[in-house]
Amino acid sequence: MKDSSGTSLRELPSPGYPIQKIVWKVLAGLLHLGNVHFADSDDEAQPCQLMDGSKASVRTSASLLQLSENMLLETVQIRTIKAGKQQQVFRKPCSRAECDTRRDCLAKLIYARLFNWLVSVINSSICADSNSWTAFIGLLDVYGFESFPDNSLEQLCINYANEKLQQHFVAHYLKAQQEEYALEGLEWSFVNYQDNQTCLDLLEGSPISILSLINEECRLNRPSSAAQLQTRIESALAGKPCLGPNKLSREPSFVVVHFAGPVRYHTEGLVEKNKDPVPPELTGLLQQSQDPLLMMLFPTNPEEKTQEELSGQSRAPALTVVSKFKASLEQLLQVLHSTTPHYIRCIKPNSQSQPQTFLQEEVLSQLEACGLVETIHISAAGFPIRVSHQNFVERYKLLRRLRLRTSSGLWGLCSAKGPSEPPLCAKEATLQPLLQDILHALPALIQTATPPSDPAETTQVPLYCGRTKIFMTDSMLELLECGRAQMLEQCARCIQCGWRRHRLQKQEKQRRAAVLIQAAIRSWLTRKHIRRLHSAATVIKRTWRKWRIRMAYLASKELDGMEDKPMPQAPSSLSSSLSPAHTKLLEAIIHLWPMGLVLANSAVGVRGFQRKLVAHACLRLPTGNPSNNVQTPQQDQAGITSIRALPQGSIKFHCRKSPLQYADICPEPPASSVTGFNQILLERHRPVQV
Repeated sequence: MKDSSGTSLRELPSPGYPIQKIVWKVLAGLLHLGNVHFADSDDEAQPCQLMDGSKASVRTSASLLQLSENMLLETVQIRTIKAGKQQQVFRKPCSRAECDTRRDCLAKLIYARLFNWLVSVINSSICADSNSWTAFIGLLDVYGFESFPDNSLEQLCINYANEKLQQHFVAHYLKAQQEEYALEGLEWSFVNYQDNQTCLDLLEGSPISILSLINEECRLNRPSSAAQLQTRIESALAGKPCLGPNKLSREPSFVVVHFAGPVRYHTEGLVEKNKDPVPPELTGLLQQSQDPLLMMLFPTNPEEKTQEELSGQSRAPALTVVSKFKASLEQLLQVLHSTTPHYIRCIKPNSQSQPQTFLQEEVLSQLEACGLVETIHISAAGFPIRVSHQNFVERYKLLRRLRLRTSSGLWGLCSAKGPSEPPLCAKEATLQPLLQDILHALPALIQTATPPSDPAETTQVPLYCGRTKIFMTDSMLELLECGRAQMLEQCARCIQCGWRRHRLQKQEKQRRAAVLIQAAIRSWLTRKHIRRLHSAATVIKRTWRKWRIRMAYLASKELDGMEDKPMPQAPSSLSSSLSPAHTKLLEAIIHLWPMGLVLANSAVGVRGFQRKLVAHACLRLPTGNPSNNVQTPQQDQAGITSIRALPQGSIKFHCRKSPLQYADICPEPPASSVTGFNQILLERHRPVQV
């Protein structure tokens, strides 16, 4: 196995060898070599001298690389030239700029060999025997499109690689699209898309291109200027569509219109960077190193010849940076064409590494540089939206309600089903009726969304039904989402109406139930109150009747006792001696004196109705109910039958307490009044009312 420079990489250090320490030692020597600076010499015949402070860096770098310090300085300061058939050697001191260039060339030579060796070591450690595997997974990291204020050969090579990879991606994407359409049974082909083949013809075309002109300038043994290179490119490639004008720039440059945008490349130093010569004395110096890694990277093999010797003997064109890069890119494309590539686009949201921060300009420029904008344009030319039958039915099954009752067909709805289609499985068979209902509802949806002035737009539905997927455009997706939103809105309104109706009905039922409960409680409370009043009235009536009967009983008992005693007769002498007028007056006094006695004590015990009863009894007036009054003439003539009414006898008071609370107490009784006695019963003897 050999790298691009021809160095053998088969002999690797053993695993026990301190490889990392050696690698770090070599890299440290390269870093110290970069600190070496030269000063201009007063005499052109003498080599340039080291600047102050560079001697220590030279000593350290030579020690780390295990080279001779004097030989290292001599190789960098003096150039060896071989001329003539006898290959005579001439030594020429280098200028300050040439010394800096040779120093950088030595560092890049070591770094390039070391990098290739590290890649080989890693691949050999993780890769198995090629006979034991048939497939592999490779990772390709491409930085992306570059466009800076000052663009040179580095940006030209990177953008050239991006153009080649973009062409491969477009071809792979289109091929994948065609295969998917053919698998689904759709007949469709892309006819209009932006191809970057014209830009590639400008960069690498035959017979004349930008890269070929740069290589030709390197092969010519003459000094080349930036203005002369610009003039050659503009005159030789005039009329190319991807070569833009550059009239406003003061510096010599040319403009290339890439797929991501135009880029201006400066021609100053372009040819020198493309040459990238490696002097043979630098390789010979490294072959004399005692470091084991450098000895392996730069072996001493007299059979191998340097690049300049090969080019001088065979007169073949020298390898330039562009030629090496182009050859490496061709190998990469061959690997990509033989594999199944998958692409991952990485977008940096901002250059400050801040979270949740997306700068629109930076993101858009990266999308353009990665070729995603062009990919989107290609995808939009076909059917960018692809949904499986199951997902399509689950999301848009609400649209079946929009199906016209008088629909006659699918109105140009394209279906990929053919007579040679394999039989459907049970799951697909259940999806087909629902899918057909949705597809039949699409013309109604398009008819409602299209104004009546454009009937031609409703003749073709931008939707294709494949064997397992539904293909549609962005406009059709927006139309489906709009119809779905309308159906969801209608369903939401129906649900809201039903809920509001249910809520009002529930509230009405609750109100009626509350009114019924309130009425029942009020009725129960009223009945309870009335029952309490009835109970209280019954108790009062029972107590009053009991007291009245008792009083009547006591009175009747006294009257029965008086009836048993003989009535004293007035002396006949007195009655005979009195005149009839005096006799009537005496009878009136006898009948009316109890009334005066009662009226005298009326403030204490006699009230309203009782006073009327006493007055009626004393005046012998009839009561309100004549039917219940049975008068006895003998009793009427006998006068007062109660012993209390007799003036000549003693008056008996029945000190009985009333059953009613506070009935015998006057709020403000006079000091001379007698309290606590019941009124005198002055009723005439008559039957008790039942």
